[in-house]
Amino acid sequence: MVDLYPPTYPYDSGFLDAGDGNRIYYEQYGNPEGKPALNVHGGPGSGAPRKPTRAWDPERYRVIRFDQRNCGRSTPHASDPAADMSLNTTQHLIDDMERLRERLGIEKWLLNGASWGSTLVLAYAQQHPERVSEMVIPAVTMTRRSEIDWLYRGAGRFYPEAWDRFRDTIPEEERNGDLLAAYARLMENPDRAVREKAAAAWLAWEDAVISNEPNGVPGMYSDRDVDGQIAFVRICAHFFSNGAWLDDDQLLRDAHKLAGIPAVLVHGRHDMGSPVQTAWQLAQAWPDARLHIVEDSGHAGSDALQETVRAAIEEFKNR
Repeated sequence: MVDLYPPTYPYDSGFLDAGDGNRIYYEQYGNPEGKPALNVHGGPGSGAPRKPTRAWDPERYRVIRFDQRNCGRSTPHASDPAADMSLNTTQHLIDDMERLRERLGIEKWLLNGASWGSTLVLAYAQQHPERVSEMVIPAVTMTRRSEIDWLYRGAGRFYPEAWDRFRDTIPEEERNGDLLAAYARLMENPDRAVREKAAAAWLAWEDAVISNEPNGVPGMYSDRDVDGQIAFVRICAHFFSNGAWLDDDQLLRDAHKLAGIPAVLVHGRHDMGSPVQTAWQLAQAWPDARLHIVEDSGHAGSDALQETVRAAIEEFKNR
């Protein structure tokens, strides 16, 4: 059993000016002289957690959290229709991470990211492997077209009534086309009521997908304020309708670029939103990664999954 540490609060926070009108909010926790570790949130668009960290040894780690573009406390916020989504792509986020590393004077850091965060840390590490010491990745995704299609279409085989509601929010003439592109258009509508309705429908679908997981939490995605809902869905639809600007299978194809980076992958057996096959395929292509499949967990996690993640964090703190 890996015990949680006492709550640790930020000793530093600030904004990184990206130079294009975007300001990226970040915080630092733990020991300023400790091992650097970057926590990368999911979504995209969820924002970093607003609670103290307890999984990281505050004597040994220097933990950095940041809000990705247009969400959380970063500005401009995607709930504002004037926020320019063309300045928010996977490459923009990778460049933000590099600017943040340079701003904080960090040579190498451990990367930790779950769900969309796992896609982003993989993409970053493949561009900047010399800057990554280790990786801890729960809920592995690579945001391939097949994964996107599964989450927003294929999983509807299990929840047909919920998926019909998700689809039927789209104008009838667009329902047989690209649903995510149609949602992205709705989220750019100047009428806030249209954006609110589309965001609520999207989040209701996300909630449905995890509803029967062993530890599924009702309202896990929709439990945020309305501005947060709009930002989350606007960013998600923007990224996923564009395949996250990644070549399909890019992160799996380029897994060889991660050679020499020790990693722990942790995935729930019952993850309906991101089936375990993705984690398995990545582990087969990355000899330095160890995969732990947690039998009582889905995308929402479990005590056993969190325990496995914390054990990896503990393992790497002295490396």
